[in-house]
Order: sequence, then C-alpha cells, then structure tokens
Amino acid sequence: MNTDTIQIWHGNIAADNAHYQNYWRVLDAAEHAHAEKIKNDLLHKRYVEVHGRLRNILAQTLNQPPEQINIKKTEHGKPYLADMPELVFNLSHSASVMVIALGWNCQLGVDIECCKPRTSLAGLVDKCFAEEEIAYWHKLPEAQKTPEFYRFWTRKEAFVKATGRGIGLGLNRCVINPQNQSEFLRVPADYGQASTWHVQDITLGQDVCSALVTDKGIVEIRLIELAVST
Repeated sequence: MNTDTIQIWHGNIAADNAHYQNYWRVLDAAEHAHAEKIKNDLLHKRYVEVHGRLRNILAQTLNQPPEQINIKKTEHGKPYLADMPELVFNLSHSASVMVIALGWNCQLGVDIECCKPRTSLAGLVDKCFAEEEIAYWHKLPEAQKTPEFYRFWTRKEAFVKATGRGIGLGLNRCVINPQNQSEFLRVPADYGQASTWHVQDITLGQDVCSALVTDKGIVEIRLIELAVST
C-alpha cells in the first residue's frame, strides 16, 4: 500500500437487519456496551453498522480478523490502533451517510454533514466562527449561506477531530481563510503553525458536505465507495 495515499471510504448506512449480526459480532466489549446504551433502534443500528464497517476496513488493510483489531481511545476519546499507531483513521456519519478516512504517519480528521436549512445558522456562526469567517458569511447571498455554513463547519470539525481534542477545543480557534479555503489562518498554538495543516473538501453528492484535515501534505486521495456488506 502507498503510505502517501489517504483513503476515503464513503457510503450509505443501511441500518437494517440483513447484516446487523455480522457487524455486531466483530465489535469489542466496549463497543457492545456503548451500543446497548443507545435505546433508539435506528441510532443503535447505525452505530453498530458504522463501527462494524470500520473494523472490516481496518481488517482488510491489516490482513487481520476484524474482531481482533485492537482499538483504544485517547484521553479525549479519539480512537487509535494500539498495535499499529502509524495507521491512523477517523470516521464520521450524519443521518444515513458515513465516511471513513485512513492514512499513515500523520494526524487526520474527517467530518460529514447533511446540509439542511436551520433557523439557528446565524447564531451558530456568531458562536463558533472567528471574526473573519463571520464577516465573510454574513455578506453572502441568502442562497449561499446554508451550503457555505456546512463547508466551514465540516472543515473545522475535521480539524478538531484531527487534533484528538474534539469540539471542546473551540471551533472559533481554528480559522479557515475565506479567501483561500484550503488553508487555515490560525490554529491553537499547541498544534503548530497554521501552514502545517491542510484542508481538502470531499465531494460526495448534493446536499452533503464533507472535509478532510491532515498535518501531512496530501499527495493523493483515493475515494472508495462502500459495498453493501463491507
């Protein structure tokens, strides 16, 4: 495998009974315990499928049985491979769509959102965006505000996931350059120079926004559509 390539697996979450047991059997005790706390049937099945698919993809990559993949979590909850930390991964799902990113010897984060109109967008922008981003967004034509909100949101989410800190880091502290949206203007000092981090939007269809952020120069991205039973 070319370790300069970042793989992006994407597809729909069926959340049905056809493959549920196959996904369930490969999860570990911690994943079973988490799944059992999800009382909503649809959300429960989505969790099982997404994490079962992740294990199957890691198993294909490592040539190991999926149930033997040793996934641990950092202090702030970012999953990693205890036995092979050089292989990094991140996943995201929104409603019935999901995305999984795999790379080597880097930090990476991925996010996906279904783009739907919300009356609270302006409030979220003012709370979670930095001043340059706020000024840019408020000047947009109304028709562009919803898709642009989700583009900025997914990039920011992907960054805080790449750092391992998650949303608690503060989305307004990682600032996308409105004039060149593949780069950051500022990131928290603990995570180096803004120029270290690279943003790549992922095109996955209408009304879906997705972004990848990594601290490694992106040489190649390979998009892979998930098969029904992956």
